[in-house]
Amino acid sequence: MKKSMNAAIIYFALAMAGGVFYREFTKFYGYSGATTLSVVHTHLFMLGMFLFLLLAVVCKITKLEKEKLFRRFFLLYNIALPFMAIMLLIRGIVQVTNTALASSYDSMISGFAGISHILMLISMIMLLVSLKKVLSSK
Repeated sequence: MKKSMNAAIIYFALAMAGGVFYREFTKFYGYSGATTLSVVHTHLFMLGMFLFLLLAVVCKITKLEKEKLFRRFFLLYNIALPFMAIMLLIRGIVQVTNTALASSYDSMISGFAGISHILMLISMIMLLVSLKKVLSSK
């Protein structure tokens, strides 16, 4: 429970920083179009803070933290989510600054973003399997 609560607090701080960065960075550049910077805040808030708050409650009433697969989920997820947020930041900064990228660099950003999403998928499957195991054993 304590690890999940600490993760929720950290993701809350990162989500707030992401929102402030989006607002100030786009204001500085006078940018008013659509950008992936606008979703960094919500991704970190919902996929980070909110998920780990819920998991803290579940850990309080079950033995979820003792599950080996949950511990693996926790590690992989906390690699994948910041990785995804960083790729969103990079893509958004490129959009706001209107930086012309070679197609190989553009493809590289998309590829890394895809890898982060695949890691998120794997970690979420791990979470669901460990939740099912713990909840069905009660």
